[in-house]
Amino acid sequence: VYLTPTEPFNLYLKISALAGLFLTSPYVLYQVWLFISPGLYRKEKKYAIPFMISTIFLFSAGGYFAYRIVYPAALDFLVRFGRQFTPMITIHEYTDLFLTVTLGLGLVFEMPILVFFLALMGVISAGWMWRNIRYAVLGIFIVAGALAPTPDVSSMIIFASPMLVLYGISIGIAWFVHPTQRRAREARKNA
Repeated sequence: VYLTPTEPFNLYLKISALAGLFLTSPYVLYQVWLFISPGLYRKEKKYAIPFMISTIFLFSAGGYFAYRIVYPAALDFLVRFGRQFTPMITIHEYTDLFLTVTLGLGLVFEMPILVFFLALMGVISAGWMWRNIRYAVLGIFIVAGALAPTPDVSSMIIFASPMLVLYGISIGIAWFVHPTQRRAREARKNA
């Protein structure tokens, strides 16, 4: 169903633009790498390939999780919630909801990458993350409530559960890459 004469055309433009961004992103990333790499030290360059692979993998995992689990559950809840009415979901609203959920969870799944770099620079540590886990859980549920397409608790829990797991993984990553831990491992290795 569409409500305005321009809606199908605009949908094709939006889908085409997003598909173009998605399909050209490897080339764009390669060009960015060619621009940045001459200014990096050898030590910094060794993080580039694992960073790109893990970023792509985590974003894809978040999108897949949204596509297979979160979006069907949210859509089912929304349709069942208004079962006394006849659903007339426009293609524009359907696509916007799908893209919001998929891109939102794709970005949320990048949390370990962010923590990796913050811990590598010494900004955060695993101990700090563990001491502040209460605030992190609160923040995760606030973000999950904002990203969830429905106002029910179950969709918020569906959004929050992978973020909680990713936070736990991020604590391990922070412990592994924090400069203090790295120096201690190197000292044990050299002793």
